[in-house]
Amino acid sequence: MLDQQTCNKLIRSAKAGDNDAKERLLSENTNLIKSIVKRYLNKGVEYDDLFQLASMGLLKAIAGFDESYGVRFSTYAVPMISGEIKRFMRDDGSIKVSRAIKAAAKQINAFVEEYTASNGVQPTIKIIAERFEMPPSEVVFTMGSSRMPVSIYAQGEYKDEKSKLLLDKLPVDDKQEELLDVLELRSAIASLPDRDKKVIMLRYFRDMTQAEVAESLGVSQVQVSRIESRIMQSFRDKLTG
Repeated sequence: MLDQQTCNKLIRSAKAGDNDAKERLLSENTNLIKSIVKRYLNKGVEYDDLFQLASMGLLKAIAGFDESYGVRFSTYAVPMISGEIKRFMRDDGSIKVSRAIKAAAKQINAFVEEYTASNGVQPTIKIIAERFEMPPSEVVFTMGSSRMPVSIYAQGEYKDEKSKLLLDKLPVDDKQEELLDVLELRSAIASLPDRDKKVIMLRYFRDMTQAEVAESLGVSQVQVSRIESRIMQSFRDKLTG
């Protein structure tokens, strides 16, 4: 892991056109890139494609980083890398499915046809999951990969999932989500003016009331409330794009 001084020096060189500096920054941040890529696995895009997108995000972070902000490069880079992947997944018209998932979907579809012909009814997700030794959520995802895209708010078509939305079945790596959310939040807080930053730190990290924060900063409680509301709205705007 590069120290901040060395990292900043390499970034300055990279901005000046030093390709070796760019290569080293990419190499030194490989673990960061991989940790972000893991968040988007099993969502229809190959690992290699995700890694390339994340690398492009890192290069954009290098180009846009301003060391005068006083934040670590990794803190600045995380939302840039995530944003590059999210943008691709949002804007790309096609859905890329790996060969392994396609093969699994073909096997499941064959089993569904055979089971339906023998029993007169379609197998439930539970039966399919037991047959292929897969989690139910993975069955839903694999079967859905061979169909045209549908809304994540659509209901399942099998009898044991009629009351559930596809959104409820999507697998989530909670620890990874939490880690990246923390890094993105840290980056957002670091970009705030000093007074706004103090308000957030006192309110949400020291659990002080608005009245206590107002007294600490020498302002009115109304001012604290307005500052807090403005900051929260700014964070919401960033999260929604």
